[in-house]
Amino acid sequence: MVSSAVSTVPTMGGSRPACRLASWNRQTGPLPARRAARVVKVAAVSGVDAVKKAVAATSVSLALSAGVFSPGALAELNQYEAEIGGEFGNGTAQQYGEAEIPGRDFSKQDLRRSNFTAADCRDCNFKDAKLVGAYFIKSVVARANFENADLSDTLMDRAVIVDANLRNAVLQRAVFTRSDFSRSDIYGADFTNALVDKSQQMQMCKIADGVNSITGVSTRKSLNCSSRRQFAASTPSNPDGPQVSEDEKSAFTASMPSYRE
Repeated sequence: MVSSAVSTVPTMGGSRPACRLASWNRQTGPLPARRAARVVKVAAVSGVDAVKKAVAATSVSLALSAGVFSPGALAELNQYEAEIGGEFGNGTAQQYGEAEIPGRDFSKQDLRRSNFTAADCRDCNFKDAKLVGAYFIKSVVARANFENADLSDTLMDRAVIVDANLRNAVLQRAVFTRSDFSRSDIYGADFTNALVDKSQQMQMCKIADGVNSITGVSTRKSLNCSSRRQFAASTPSNPDGPQVSEDEKSAFTASMPSYRE
């Protein structure tokens, strides 16, 4: 008989102690000493190999995770997509997430669905730019120029929009929750169906004036400055409030990229 060992051997029904297999075979009875010792040795080596493979697999997984999700890799991806003209290579959906681009000139550019999340866009020029469906979440656009820009359906929550120029900008259905519009010029801006904090809406209504030359909607009306009841009914979550027109839906659908012909 061979003395008991700690090693185990994997079987169809689970792992069994190598000593048990080495010392006894149900069909042939006790195994020869040399054969039993060889079984124990093979079982021990197999156990070591299994541990090595598991450690190697874990190391590879961790390395891949670090490579895919590290800030450096994401920054390189953003830079690459910006250089080729956007995610779809057609001038839209450009990547500027967390980028420091103060003073950059984006005037008259097609920037639909572009990403400016947490970007430093102070003093940037977006005049006459197409920014439909763009992302400005947590971005800093202080003193930025959005005159005549189309910001429809943008996500601009928790953004710093102080001292910005929003004259004649189209901001329909945009999300501005917890954003700051302090001292911004909103003359002729169209906020129809936009989601704005009540406190910000009240402050902007004190200076709201003008009519948007593109949509023909007055700034005061788009902010629902005259009627408290009307403001409550116009929240996006209320199905009885103003709805998006079919023409606006078609225009937005037409701006989406075509993946298949």
